[in-house]
Amino acid sequence: MKSLFDNIPDPIFLNLPDAEVIYYPHFFDKDEGETIYAELINDIPWQQDEIIVYGKKHPQPRLTALFGNEGKSYSYSNIKMQPHPWNLLLQKIKAKVERVSNTNFTTVLLNQYRDGKDSNGWHADNEKELGTNPIIASISFGAERAFQLKHNSDKDQKKSIILEHGSLLLMKGTTQHFWKHQIPKTAKPIGPRINLTFRVIK
Repeated sequence: MKSLFDNIPDPIFLNLPDAEVIYYPHFFDKDEGETIYAELINDIPWQQDEIIVYGKKHPQPRLTALFGNEGKSYSYSNIKMQPHPWNLLLQKIKAKVERVSNTNFTTVLLNQYRDGKDSNGWHADNEKELGTNPIIASISFGAERAFQLKHNSDKDQKKSIILEHGSLLLMKGTTQHFWKHQIPKTAKPIGPRINLTFRVIK
């Protein structure tokens, strides 16, 4: 594989109030992305946790894995995950993301969306261990999926973008305080997607 630092594309700044969202299409080129995707599918210890919705347990509608620095557990939706130690591939991806974000990430949460039925409902990445104004760096590999945002108080403020194979989406500043985001289900026949969300756990 050639250097992961080659050919960083120009960013696209989304014009959203109370938010700082930056999109890098083709952050990894097609061949790089396919190589990385295959390794992640085969080598990551994917798991499916149960979530509690209105007092009932349901299988989470996607597979997940957590990697990160020792001792940096992560909790969301009544799930507490302990990190696997960083592997070489994730360290290389992290280094490239850190270069453009000027952030030293402690943790990556990986999500595998097996088909269009897998999803991630409306939420903000605002868990207390992420601190104030967290920066979230989201890398996508595999099938393209819609990524939707909506403002918490201004109902006219909505945005939907397609997260492309090999792309990077950065959410910074007050984004998590004022906006929620989701990956909705789709009835279209669609292949698997892997998403890596890098974050800093305080």
